[in-house]
Amino acid sequence: MSTKRISLTQYLIEQQRGEAQIPAQLRLLIEVVARACKRIAINVNKGALGDVLGSAGSENVQGEVQKKLDVIANEVLIEANEWGGHLAGMASEEMDDMLAVPNRYPQGEYLLLFDPLDGSSNIDINVSIGTIFSVLKHQGGPVTNESFLQPGTAQVCAGYCVYGPQTTLVLTVGKGVVMFTLDREQGSWVMTEDNVRIPEDTKEFAINMSNMRHWATPVKRYIDECLAGKDGPRGKDFNMRWVAAMVADVHRIMTRGGIFMYPWDKREPNKPGKLRLMYEANPMSFLVEQAGGVATNGLQRIMEIQPTQLHERVSVMLGSRNEVDLVTRYHQELK
Repeated sequence: MSTKRISLTQYLIEQQRGEAQIPAQLRLLIEVVARACKRIAINVNKGALGDVLGSAGSENVQGEVQKKLDVIANEVLIEANEWGGHLAGMASEEMDDMLAVPNRYPQGEYLLLFDPLDGSSNIDINVSIGTIFSVLKHQGGPVTNESFLQPGTAQVCAGYCVYGPQTTLVLTVGKGVVMFTLDREQGSWVMTEDNVRIPEDTKEFAINMSNMRHWATPVKRYIDECLAGKDGPRGKDFNMRWVAAMVADVHRIMTRGGIFMYPWDKREPNKPGKLRLMYEANPMSFLVEQAGGVATNGLQRIMEIQPTQLHERVSVMLGSRNEVDLVTRYHQELK
């Protein structure tokens, strides 16, 4: 735990001057996203008092019913970022297509992708939810959906903000992972942990057990071994944790280790998985790898997948290295 209490702004300036040498436009972009997350946190905290609970009466591109806070968070991120001159375009899980920066504003060098409010099913029951974001370099020319179809290895920054008992921002610019906590009285982000590391071993797994009958054989094998406990082949007892919000489950892994899985299942065999590659899997994989963990789709490193569409889905297994390596090996043995 770091005892040096520095602000997000100071940290980014030090990264700009130091080894990471992040460009000024990227520093500005991160600060704008962080300010937008503060606005989203205020809306989340108001809950029923702010008339932000319940359905918005619309569906997103995936056919999922949108919550009021989904729409609010999406609008907050767009309005905060479109005019600053640091972006060429944005893409959101809640929008059918990408959004180019309007011509009335200067166009920047970066592309921003985000899941404005991850864990929507938890909104009305007051359980942790969050915002996930990813930043890519724009490769030039007119901004189209294809401009965003870069593998996760091309990310220059990724992060998430979890709205829980504390509001916490977790960030990487490719030089490790740092955590900032929102000081509500001061309105500032203060670093509360640097050099975040995920333990290589764990006794916790996170998966939706209600889908067990639909899983592929390697996932069933792995979970069966965990459930067998200390008398089984793993020789230790496991605990299961499941928040039903990827951002909250991954934050637990960042804090104390574990493995998170949202695998392919046979209900929709033509879909590689449920989670979105560009808005969820890639940024979380970048963060997990920067903290010493591993992220795969069962057969390959998630960040090496070449996306073919903006809302592409993927199977996800990420977290503590030794556990992810094991379940990945089980998949590869049946390839």
